[in-house]
Amino acid sequence: MRGCFGIRFFLFMEVLTIAKLDHQLNEEIRDKELRVIGEDGAQLGIMSADEANALAEEQGLDLVKISPNAVPPVCKIMDYSKFCFDQKKREKEAKKNQKVVEVKEIRMSPSIDTNDLNTKIKAAQKFLADGNRVKVSVRFRGREMAHTNLGEKLLMNFADSCTEVATMEKNPKLEGRFMAMFLTPKNSK
Repeated sequence: MRGCFGIRFFLFMEVLTIAKLDHQLNEEIRDKELRVIGEDGAQLGIMSADEANALAEEQGLDLVKISPNAVPPVCKIMDYSKFCFDQKKREKEAKKNQKVVEVKEIRMSPSIDTNDLNTKIKAAQKFLADGNRVKVSVRFRGREMAHTNLGEKLLMNFADSCTEVATMEKNPKLEGRFMAMFLTPKNSK
């Protein structure tokens, strides 16, 4: 039982070390020659890995391999934990500033009544005001397939009533039993 726990712990530790393969640090760097850059960005010249490690250790910082494919590889002396923290902070900030545009869908039938149509138009205008794209579709059932022109006319009227907040991205197009068009908000362009 004791040996089994040890193996599990070893496998768990193995997974942790595999996940940290972003940059090579300090003693992990085994190249003969390195181009070393100081903490302030000054070129310190080409030196061996041991000399660079000693220099970084003397300053209380880490030696990080930045460009492994260069000849000789480029390493920088820096506080690696602060560098990782700043990197994560920048990624988080970029993620916060980006806007995700969703596609909202509104479905109708060709025999929709005026009040229902007005409700759908108000919903579409609300979606467009929020900055989302809107897919407006008409579903044809049975004999309604013979009158697809009514669906197209309905979609064109729908687009006309949304002209102040939206532009028609795609004209109405019949795909199987559905005719659909896309509206995009005007302020996004």
